[in-house]
Amino acid sequence: MSQQLAHTEIKKTNNGALLLGTGLVVASMILVPALAGRLGLGASLTGALRIALMKASSRAVSASNDVSKTA
Repeated sequence: MSQQLAHTEIKKTNNGALLLGTGLVVASMILVPALAGRLGLGASLTGALRIALMKASSRAVSASNDVSKTA
């Protein structure tokens, strides 16, 4: 019974991390270029913001994998 509860908690954590990662990807692919164009930011700054958000997305998803391996 306790094993089933542990697996349920891991799935919830993974779903939350995947949702966060997906949100950051959407922000980096769609919202950042749109806002940068609207504000008149340069291409290099826009690229740097996109890279930072993609790295954050990768960390959010990989952190959830580390948690599930330890449990």
